[in-house]
Amino acid sequence: MDEEKIKFLKEFGDDYGYPNGPKNIDEIRATEFKRLNGLVYLDHAGATLYSEIQMEAVLKDLTSNVYGNPHSQSDSGAATSEIVRAARQQVLDYCNAPPKDYNCIFTSGATAALKLVGEAFPWSDESCFMYTMENHNSVLGIREYALNKGAMACAVDTAFEKCNDLTRSNLASIRLTQHPVYRRSTARFSREKSGANSSDTSYNLFAFPSECNFSGSKFSLDLVKTVKEDSEIVLEGLPYSKHRRCWMVLIDAAKGCATQPPDLSKYPADFVVISFYKIFGYPSGLGALIVRSEAAQLLKKTYFSGGTVAASIADIDFFRKRESIEETFEDGTQSFLNIASIYHGFKIINSLTVSAIARHTSTLAIYARNALLSLSHENGEAVCVLYGGDAATISSYGFGPTIAFNLKRPDGTWFGYREVEKLASLSGIQLRTGCFCNPGACSKHLGLSHLDILSNIEAGHVCWDENDILCGKPTGAVRISFGYMSTFEDAKEFIHFIVKCFAPTPRPVKNRCLSALKSISMSSKGCLLVWQIISA
Repeated sequence: MDEEKIKFLKEFGDDYGYPNGPKNIDEIRATEFKRLNGLVYLDHAGATLYSEIQMEAVLKDLTSNVYGNPHSQSDSGAATSEIVRAARQQVLDYCNAPPKDYNCIFTSGATAALKLVGEAFPWSDESCFMYTMENHNSVLGIREYALNKGAMACAVDTAFEKCNDLTRSNLASIRLTQHPVYRRSTARFSREKSGANSSDTSYNLFAFPSECNFSGSKFSLDLVKTVKEDSEIVLEGLPYSKHRRCWMVLIDAAKGCATQPPDLSKYPADFVVISFYKIFGYPSGLGALIVRSEAAQLLKKTYFSGGTVAASIADIDFFRKRESIEETFEDGTQSFLNIASIYHGFKIINSLTVSAIARHTSTLAIYARNALLSLSHENGEAVCVLYGGDAATISSYGFGPTIAFNLKRPDGTWFGYREVEKLASLSGIQLRTGCFCNPGACSKHLGLSHLDILSNIEAGHVCWDENDILCGKPTGAVRISFGYMSTFEDAKEFIHFIVKCFAPTPRPVKNRCLSALKSISMSSKGCLLVWQIISA
């Protein structure tokens, strides 16, 4: 065992590698991820990897059982219906959602779940859609439904006010700073047309991610109670505060669910969206909307289909929808084979436990973050600029296992993130670059103004293109992210790649090694890490 790993295990041996699990990390990689030999995969925020044992179990399940259409009354159809019912319960259990209060609606993914909320939410011209800047495009798309119904929309920044007064509620320490409020004048409806004739019939929606998919910053789930129960404080001075008793909350947990699913028994959000391939790799094309039963009753669905109606007549305007919430919103036949497959994914996650996965991935993120922060060029200039982690923001609640950064040359100019990605691929390292479909977080962390963004668009820049530096500024970032099967060797190989390709002549320090300049606490242990990364 090399010196670096010995130091790492001395600091994090209790948290790294599932020491109390059915298999340790080396056994997991050797038996379940043999295909990763010679490859460093660091895009788990984009899609984590399925286990080979998981897929063997899925194949055995599908080749040993007969799963019929759950809408059929046959024995095979009834058996499939029971599998679907059990899968719903697994999803609710994963988020500790009381089944008497919540329902699980299967969708084609987290984006489809968000679209369902946007389409069916009871918008009116007295409604407001408020969302944090650090939201995925799939959340921002809800704005179109709100604005087209005459509602207001507003982005906000979140801040956590430190307070030494132990008698103050945590709720009162959260503040929102609004960006301009906007409304489409062509979409305004009169109160009569919109059906909103008093403040108690208007509903507002607040959306935030449990974890930012750009920087990995986590958001306090206290926001749920703040907005729902104490909105007079958090919305003080905002033009729509008169509707404070009608606020509903949506959590985009697609990224955060892999290591910290929201506990809905403590933080009773109205809507939570998740994506299964982000948690255990397979199946893709399947997600879920976890919805409070009371909130589901307010959703207004127009379309009906097979499986969602109790009766309909073809040649007159008549149909009667089904009573259950799930049957109302799951159009057509569910993706029942994919639904049956999530049992095997949850089995692996539950055997390791989510808390152990969170600790394991955190050790790797801390190691990599500290190592990147330690790198300096020979002239003393920092090699890396990391994004996220402002102590005054809500993200002081910690980080997920994700790191976003850009690299600088000794003269202070930027390396293009596409150059980093291409060199990484040649070195057998898979990572992600760009804005990661999160334009708010991207512009916020990179310091891009509206004028910068519009100028970049005029210059031809679009998502996923090669324009990584325009007018001397990065248009996106490099992102690495760790999964439950990631190893110390993955992180070490990545750091050595950065040193070799972008800091080949580091500033000389004692013992010819690169000393970490900063330390990050492990919340579960309160310990500090100061690493020495041996220069190549």
